This record gives sequence, structure tokens and C-alpha cells, in this order.
Amino acid sequence: MTETLQKVEIAAEVTQILSDLGMRLKTVDNNALKVSSPIDGQTIAEIAITEREQRAVAVRDAHEAFLRWREVPGPRRGELVRLFGEELRKAKTALARLVTIEAGKITTEGLGEVQEMIDICDFAVGLSRQLYGLTITSERSQHRMMEMWNPLGVVGIISAFNFPVAVWAWNAALAVVCGNSLVWKPSEKTPLCALACQALFERACARFGEAPPNLSCVILGGSDAAVELAENPAVRLVSATGSTKMGSVIGPRVAARFGRSILELGGNNGGIVCQSADLDLTLTAVAFGAMGTAGQRCTTLRRLFVHEAVYDTFLERLKRVYSAAPVGDPRDSRTLIGPLIDARAFEAMRKSLEEARRAGGMVHGGERVTIDAHPDGFYVKPALVEMPSPSPLLRTETFAPILYVLSFRSLDDAIHMHNDVPQGLSSSIFTTDLRESEIFMSAIGSDCGIVNVNIGPSGAEIGGAFGGEKDTGGGREAGSDSWKSYMRRVTTTINFAKTLSLSQGVVFEVA
Repeated sequence: MTETLQKVEIAAEVTQILSDLGMRLKTVDNNALKVSSPIDGQTIAEIAITEREQRAVAVRDAHEAFLRWREVPGPRRGELVRLFGEELRKAKTALARLVTIEAGKITTEGLGEVQEMIDICDFAVGLSRQLYGLTITSERSQHRMMEMWNPLGVVGIISAFNFPVAVWAWNAALAVVCGNSLVWKPSEKTPLCALACQALFERACARFGEAPPNLSCVILGGSDAAVELAENPAVRLVSATGSTKMGSVIGPRVAARFGRSILELGGNNGGIVCQSADLDLTLTAVAFGAMGTAGQRCTTLRRLFVHEAVYDTFLERLKRVYSAAPVGDPRDSRTLIGPLIDARAFEAMRKSLEEARRAGGMVHGGERVTIDAHPDGFYVKPALVEMPSPSPLLRTETFAPILYVLSFRSLDDAIHMHNDVPQGLSSSIFTTDLRESEIFMSAIGSDCGIVNVNIGPSGAEIGGAFGGEKDTGGGREAGSDSWKSYMRRVTTTINFAKTLSLSQGVVFEVA
């Protein structure tokens, strides 16, 4: 099969998927965003970039939609999200295929990502009847205090290529049931997934019949579009997922206008393998955590600390798993590791491995793999790097399948090395010792927002709040009480007495 034919096949499949989802791409004469697939590196579509003036109009339109949507009762808002979940169920296979083609995820991971969208819709539908406030005891006789949650406004969502649909849905489903409108700036690397989700959301709106126009919209562009969202005072909340560098640009701009932000930034996640660990379970968890999504998850396992008593045994088993892991076309059901997103990602991986060697690391794997059918795709063997001691390199996250492995003698030492990085997203400990697990989960243990026991750091369920500490940004998305970020808190005091009494015993008599 020729390269040209392969290119046509992928592009034609994308066109068919978009058509099935209710989209037809328009011909673009100039100022086009070229969309390529990491599978073969070839252009699969050209779409129009949203001009600056159009982006400003989109925010204004979204604000007008919010003014109407905030008056719709929460359970009715939940009905729209329920309908959206139905559309996702019907389109699951097609949308997952688009994720595979545009982001390079293997088939099961593409399907899993769309399932996350469905799951968060289910969560949000229930939430629409549970936007609870509080009743607070007043210190004054015949007074009642209460706390309510009201809709916030326009929510700007900036998403990354590695989860091109799920992270948007985490934000969108909650924001919509909370009474807000949406403006989505997706990654320039995965805009088709965003347009497909928007089309499905519009289908749900059409079935719902009461949604105001422009309740959700997509704006396409580069970092300038993201900065505009951050600086626009009409965007009450900016939820941004990406690198720490990106967050350092977006966060201060939102803060400068006293806006709200949810920042989901770098991970650089660590795991600890104790002497008591179940090594069979640990092997599978480490393999998926480090190699899944070709190492391109914010929750990817990047640093592993193994007790010296089991270090040699475990490392030999891990090497065999690494050498045998199938790398290839993510559409092939036998593939476990698909391509890196682009040449830039491969170059970053190459440089990090060179630095590891200079620091005394022993590198296993990491080389580029030639796929005959896709010579322009960036496929790599996952890299396992034995490090003799901690290195400044371990403090930097490389978005690629690189796992640094170090040995430790005491749990205190392992925890110290684990926490000695700027990031603090997800973490894991593998142990059958109750005390070790409890220490790791305690205040003197992991300093991350996610602390797991006997599972890897990636693959979070939507029921819990997702997010991390330190340079990871501190934001929380998805489950638990993350919904409060999308609403404004109102504290009210009601006096049902016939006299006015002041708090704290203050007396203020007037004639």
C-alpha cells in the first residue's frame, strides 16, 4: 500500500466520521489550521482559524446565553446533559475512532476516553438535583443564616491534545448543570475532536428545545486565543489543562483581573515499590502507568522507587515487559503503544535520554521504531532508565514514555525522593503492609493531590476530585465537590424578629 493511498484512507475516514457526527468541513482558502494525524504525520484536514474579532463575539454571545440559562432550574439543566450523554452513547465508537486518529491513542483508550465523558454526564445529571447549600446556626435570636450556590457565568475551557474530549466534558457537564455557558479553546493538535463534541452537544440542545443559542461554542487558534480567554473579564472561570509553562502564562492573567482559574498542569508522577509489594500486580500497574498513551498522560508514571531487596528481581521482569510491549498503529488491536503526537515530542524524549546518560543513567529502549506503513509517524520503544542516584533531570517532566528507576533502603528516603520535585499531581505506593500504606497517605507521606495504593497513578475515576498541588496548579475537576468551582457562593442572613439585633453584641441606638 502506498503512502499516498494511506493518507487518502485516513483523511477519507475522518471525513466520514465527521459526517456521521453531523459535521461537514468547509473549504478554507487561507488562514487555515492544518490538522495532521500522529499515525502517519500526514495532513487529514484544513479548517478555519477563529479570527480575533470572532473570538470576542463568541464570548459576548456566550454571556448572553448565560443570562438566559441561569434562570433554568438545575434539574432541567441536568436533562440537557442527560440528552448529551445519550448522544455520546450513540456516537461512542465513531468519536473514539476520531480520538485514535487525531491523538494517536490505541483503540481501547479512545473508547475509554469517551466513556469518561458518558460517566461525567451521568454524575452531572445526579448533581443537578444536589447543588446543596447549608443552613447555619445564627448567634442571634430569630435569625437564620444560609448558604446558597448560584451560577457563575461564562466558563472558558482550554484543553490539551492528550485527552482531547474527556477533559472538556469534565468541565462542560458540571458547568452546564451549574447554570453556566461554555467557550472551548482546544489544542491546535486535536481541533476535529472538539468540533465533533460541539456537534453532538448541539444535537442534544436541539432535542432539549429550550437551550439558548451559543450555550457552548468552540474557538480555534493558538496560544493567543488562550491568552484572550484568560484576559477577558466576561469569562468568569478559566479551566486550563496543559503544561506548567502554559499555566504560568494563563494563571497570572486571570488573577490580574481577579478571575477564577482551575489549573491542571504538569504531573511528573512517582511510585514506590516496597519490599512487601505484590510484584505481579505491581508489574502490570507500572507497565500501564508508564507506557499507556505512549507516556503522554499528565498522570503518567515517570519516576519509580524500588526497595533494594526486590530491585533486581523486579527490574528484570520490568525489562522483559518493556522489550516485548507492541508498538505500532493505534488502530491495530494488538498495539499497546501508539505514536508520539509529533516530531517535537520525539526530540524532547531524545534530549532527555541523552541527559540521563550523561548523568550516569543506563537506558533500555527509547529508540525510534520504523513502521513501514507510516514512515512519518513518530513511534518509539518505551524507555526504562536505571538511575544511580537522584538527578536534576528527574525534576523535569518529559511528555514521553520514559520511566526513571531508583532503589531505596527506607520508606522515609523513598518518600523524600518522591516529593522532591516541583510537581504534585498523582502518586502510588505498592505494598501489603498496612503501616506503609497509611504513612504514604498521611500528612507525612505523598504531597500529591492523588495518592493511590496498589494501583498506578493514571486512570482516575470521575467520582473523585481530580487535580494536584505545587506546580500542578492546585485546581480540582470532575467529582466530589469540584462543582463548587463553577458556582458563586452566597451567604444570607434572614431576620424574622420584630427588632434588629447586631452580631457580636454591638449596640447602635438611633433616635
